[in-house]
Amino acid sequence: MGGNMKESSYAGQKVRIAVDAMGGDCAPAETVKGAVQAARELGVEVVLVGPLPAIESEFRKHDTTGLSIRLVDAAEVILDEEHPVIAVMRKPNSSVSIATKLVQSGEADAMVSAGSTGACMVCAMQYLGTLPGMDRPVAGGPFLQLSPETSVFDMGVNVYCQPEQLVNFAVAGCVFTRAFLGIENPTVALLNVGSEEGKGNQLAKEAYPLLQKSGLNFIGNVEGMDIPKGKANVIVCDGFVGNILLKFCEGLGETVREWLLNELKESVSQDKLEEVTTRLWRLMSPGALLGGAPLWGVDGLVMVCHGSSRAPQIAYTIKEAKACVETDFINLLRTELERAQALISA
Repeated sequence: MGGNMKESSYAGQKVRIAVDAMGGDCAPAETVKGAVQAARELGVEVVLVGPLPAIESEFRKHDTTGLSIRLVDAAEVILDEEHPVIAVMRKPNSSVSIATKLVQSGEADAMVSAGSTGACMVCAMQYLGTLPGMDRPVAGGPFLQLSPETSVFDMGVNVYCQPEQLVNFAVAGCVFTRAFLGIENPTVALLNVGSEEGKGNQLAKEAYPLLQKSGLNFIGNVEGMDIPKGKANVIVCDGFVGNILLKFCEGLGETVREWLLNELKESVSQDKLEEVTTRLWRLMSPGALLGGAPLWGVDGLVMVCHGSSRAPQIAYTIKEAKACVETDFINLLRTELERAQALISA
């Protein structure tokens, strides 16, 4: 994703990434492994945050000679089944809280977590706040390898949205697309039940004219079938729709893969079948493309990975975080949000 990054004003400085070592289904083994891999391959400084006995046990399994890695103790862990607001309040020394506080204090440039998205968002808003005009953060990024230049915003953070928020989502998507995909004038579309203006629910009807006024390259509505066709670079929707779309595609990719493995096992060699079905899964599954997604709109970098992320996804998300720091993404987004908000308010 970083192949088209613009020149960095951060060059020459070692980027510092705090990693919630206890976040995700495969923690701490895979998070520690991915963090060590990133430190070795990217030259970043990694701060592993979690209960020291747990992370030290995994840390000792790896050769970390010459790597910039330090461990920070966090006595508590927030579980997926806990209510995010209550858990963050009751567990101020959780791994995700302390990792976010390291960004707040300037001891880290970004944090990465595969833990509870809700807890990440609560911590981000509590300790870092949001950029002007952003009521809540947004999650998004490239969606399918079938259409790698198409990103979807929001993928699940904002279930209830106001029309103005969809404009902010589009701005975040455009800044991302320019900085990371090298597309200078990205097209923006509104995900809807029809392509004609005036279609959709109240949110879609009210967001449409605001997107027209935003100064963005808005091309109108697109439908779900247009996403894999790459009809727009940035597609916006509320998080309710976006998360259903995300989970549907994840399930579809895996189900089609399993069906083909069973259907063709008698007629195709096992090696060839594994190769083809794995390629197909990667083309169809959002999880195969996204290492993690930043909570865009936070006044600081918080990267959220899928809960099932393993070491390669953790390492890739750290790479994404490094790229965001080096491109000064937060200030780029701040400037573009101010410009768009002035236009739609005029």
